[in-house]
Amino acid sequence: MLTDKSRAFVESWRNSLVDLGPVLTGENKSATMTEVRASYTKMLAQNPAPAGVSFENIVIGGVPGQVAIPDDIKTTDILVYIHGGAYIVGEPAGYHGISGNFAKLLGAKVFMPDYRLAPEHPFPAAIDDTLKFYKGLLDDGHAANKIVFAGESAGGALTVTTMVAARNSGLPLPAGGVSISTWANLEHTGISMTNREGIDPLNTKAGLVFLASKFLQYALPGHPMASPVFADVTGLPPIMVQMGEAEQMLTDGMRLATHLAENRVRVTLEVWPHMFHAWHFMSTEQPEAKQALANAAQFMQQCLRDADAR
Repeated sequence: MLTDKSRAFVESWRNSLVDLGPVLTGENKSATMTEVRASYTKMLAQNPAPAGVSFENIVIGGVPGQVAIPDDIKTTDILVYIHGGAYIVGEPAGYHGISGNFAKLLGAKVFMPDYRLAPEHPFPAAIDDTLKFYKGLLDDGHAANKIVFAGESAGGALTVTTMVAARNSGLPLPAGGVSISTWANLEHTGISMTNREGIDPLNTKAGLVFLASKFLQYALPGHPMASPVFADVTGLPPIMVQMGEAEQMLTDGMRLATHLAENRVRVTLEVWPHMFHAWHFMSTEQPEAKQALANAAQFMQQCLRDADAR
């Protein structure tokens, strides 16, 4: 069950986005998207990086970002961590906690692209930028078999869709990826959209449909590069999908895992009872978050070992 501090974090998470809808619709003219995004970043920064990790601003492939650097680097392998935020909010500065934890667990640098956000830059800008970032890493001499992807929510979907885009562009694929609380289906047809309504402490179906419309604009919600449950995923490397049982995205995340498996992608699916959307942020307070991060890191390390052996 959730700790008191986890419940408090979820409440602050929800409150940080209270102005998002009214600003996007124009009903609230006293706040700006810049202010809403700053509030979101400040909220996530309640979960700071662990000791022994530093951060640097970077530009890779023409895309800005940050890199988390552990004091004790044990490998030349790297992780590309793709942040969430409904493609509308979020930036690497808010993800020092989760990226820093992965940096220490892996003993590796963690690169975070600062992709363009909707509604100013709608679909497929986020995919285009993340693909450019990945190609930039390859161009800088990082071998694909020494790279893994991970991300949460929209970033969990981007973990898969960026791989699809890379394959379609003829680029070598990373060794594997972890898709956390993935926003896998913008049609929102999974049963958990209904039976987790009011149980999910962060999301509502109406809210997700609204945010998806601001990201998609003129694209259809079933577009395979917006909703990876419909994508051609053949040939992708191993992927772990981690979902919280209490989140409305649960069924569609499980559908993504099934879709990957049916297309001969090696899949590991974890569903964590009672956990909320992207519970990993609370690794210092919630035992299930700490264990989920450790499981994800172990999975990525195995992918890297397997890729290196081929």
